Amino acid sequence: MWTPTAPRAPAMRPDLFALYADHLDTLKQRADEALQRGGFDALVVPSGRLHFQFFDDRDYPFAVNPQFKAWLPLVRVPDSWLVYQPGQRPKVIYLQPFDYWHVVPSAPSGDWVEHMDVVIIRTAEEALQHLPKQVARCAILGEPQSALGEFVPNNPEAVVAYLEYHRAFKTPYEIEKMRAASRIGARAHRAAERAFRAGASEFGIHLAYCQAAGQDANDLPYSNIVALNEHGAVLHYTDRDRLPPKPVRSFLIDAGAANDGYACDITRTYSQDTGDEFQAMIDAVDRAQLAMCDQVRNGFDYRQLHLDAHLSLSRILKEFGLITVTPEVAVETGVSSAFFPHGIGHGIGLQVHDVAGFAESDRGGTLPKPQGHPYLRLTRTLAPGMVVTIEPGIYFIDMLLEQLKDRGLGPSVDWGRVDAFRPFGGIRIEDDVVCTDDAPINLTREAFAS
Repeated sequence: MWTPTAPRAPAMRPDLFALYADHLDTLKQRADEALQRGGFDALVVPSGRLHFQFFDDRDYPFAVNPQFKAWLPLVRVPDSWLVYQPGQRPKVIYLQPFDYWHVVPSAPSGDWVEHMDVVIIRTAEEALQHLPKQVARCAILGEPQSALGEFVPNNPEAVVAYLEYHRAFKTPYEIEKMRAASRIGARAHRAAERAFRAGASEFGIHLAYCQAAGQDANDLPYSNIVALNEHGAVLHYTDRDRLPPKPVRSFLIDAGAANDGYACDITRTYSQDTGDEFQAMIDAVDRAQLAMCDQVRNGFDYRQLHLDAHLSLSRILKEFGLITVTPEVAVETGVSSAFFPHGIGHGIGLQVHDVAGFAESDRGGTLPKPQGHPYLRLTRTLAPGMVVTIEPGIYFIDMLLEQLKDRGLGPSVDWGRVDAFRPFGGIRIEDDVVCTDDAPINLTREAFAS
């Protein structure tokens, strides 16, 4: 298994061509084992197909099949295919249609071309001439809409379970792609903070972010969360008001960026008054978050990291006078969950919420979530090559706080202090962190420091 190393010095540039060749060798080894386990001779992966909106002639934004983009950095090539048979060079069936209505994909180029046989087709149906003859011997991984003739995705469980489990372990090539995505995200986050300080609306901040990233809604790995004041208490707030509130008190932004199909996921929170008590709480969460990032170590159970986060955040709640009970009691009784209702994070890579977060092994099975913590997205033990997000938060969500009263836990909270912080919405700090055999690599902090 690959072992990540410490961050490179800024002057050193990685040899992406060599890293991609090694990455491809790793994918072949994984595919060989997955096919053997499933009893198949070939791996066939469609890139995906455009979907038309119901009762309309407009298509939804294209989202490439993650199993396809794992092999090659192509994200805008619908109706293309990847074919791999053990012992043979991978084959890419690349649709480059005659089309004067839309931009046609450019000729194949990049590090991947020299490692694969590339077949250009002009219509989607031409792919049938180049797909394996023995359809029954193929593991076809994709969504049902990708079916072409007899090539209907079967997504065999043994093959998918193996490939998705091992996707948690990123190759050096993948780490470099995620590092580049983090640099884009950090640049855009800086632009968003400047727009906030200049008095922009949520929508205006969003536009500033997209401009700085050079990516719009169809390029970003997820929809930007840009929240001012109380909107920071809505975990997935995406409405984006066109006018700023009066007064502006706080700003929470959860926004990522993409690079050749790989994602970063970054969250930051700011107070308008950098000397007020809310900024002090942000700083306290930031310090706690850095300590949590340092827990991303080989052999550490991610579930325990989540539980430790609850205790750490409860100490902050106690420090700022928001709870009247001890931090330990706040965790035991579920009071902490009213202020921190989501998981500490998730795997990240080709998908923002990467797959197999609950996988017991590469043969399947499920690792349970801690009792009373239904929203945790990762329950595996950390190992070198895994990349995870660490995103603790403290929020002032009325419906969850009212439930504490309904459960007889109202005396555990200082409601006057809650009222003082409620107009600020909430706090979340999120970084992307690589597990290694030694100290973790924080891709996000590295990007902000560059």
